[in-house]
Amino acid sequence: MSPTALTAVTPSLSDLDVRLIADVDEALARFLDHADLPDNLRDAARHAVLAGGKRMRPLLVLHSANAVGGSYLDAMPAAIGIELIHAFSLVHDDLPALDNDAMRRGLPTVHIAYGEAMAILAGDVLMSLAFECAAASPREPLRVVKELAHSTTRMIDGQVFDTLGGFAPGDSAESKLHRIHERKTGALIVSSCRMGGLAGGATEAQLAALSHWGHCMGLMFQIVDDILDETQSAEHVGKAVGKDRDAGKLTFPGVYGLEVSRAKVADLDREAKAALDPLGDRAHHLNDLAHFLATRTK
Repeated sequence: MSPTALTAVTPSLSDLDVRLIADVDEALARFLDHADLPDNLRDAARHAVLAGGKRMRPLLVLHSANAVGGSYLDAMPAAIGIELIHAFSLVHDDLPALDNDAMRRGLPTVHIAYGEAMAILAGDVLMSLAFECAAASPREPLRVVKELAHSTTRMIDGQVFDTLGGFAPGDSAESKLHRIHERKTGALIVSSCRMGGLAGGATEAQLAALSHWGHCMGLMFQIVDDILDETQSAEHVGKAVGKDRDAGKLTFPGVYGLEVSRAKVADLDREAKAALDPLGDRAHHLNDLAHFLATRTK
């Protein structure tokens, strides 16, 4: 596909989302600047966190809080916490012992820019700072932190299955694939929705609706990622492509094929919309974000 054609079909975020991302970026920078860290560690952490990114997980936190009647401001500590966990996971994913990637968001990865030892330590400190930040949630801070901790553990489970194995004998490729991605990618996305709901004062029924929606989104996001990895260039997506396939890892196109994978994205988009029906009109920002994620090109 030519760059011109690609631009023509690239979806865009709403004006509200653009403003919220700017607020998240400002809050992330402020939090890191005020953290009590050595300058070299702070520089590496800033490189990991502030070099761009979709800020999808913070947006999910903020819109989930709004969908249950809460405020964006009250949900910001949870939003920053989940993004710091996401950044920690990427720093460690990129290390030579795991994916050994040299480029992230179009820039050198942390271990390339600052050395492997600093990358390990930067990832470590981003994890601890994430819990410190999430604990500042004005509503349900203990439940917010427990939710973040649980999803972080599940994400690491997924990394183990994806990188080192550990499946039960006889597990099918389909079963392995879903187990990996429900943990590696899906856990933080579900947790983003639940943390936002908790920060917004959600009822248990509202939390259940947000959890169902988040489950659909997590799976859809990973399928789209796998499709882009097969169909787009490294220059366009800002990171290496085709590495999972070349390494023999399980991907949705590899297991199901591209057309079935695209059909699964459409099915999950419809299921997600239905999951939000109990929340009414307040959930329309989440539906808009779902459409953006389903049709993104990077």
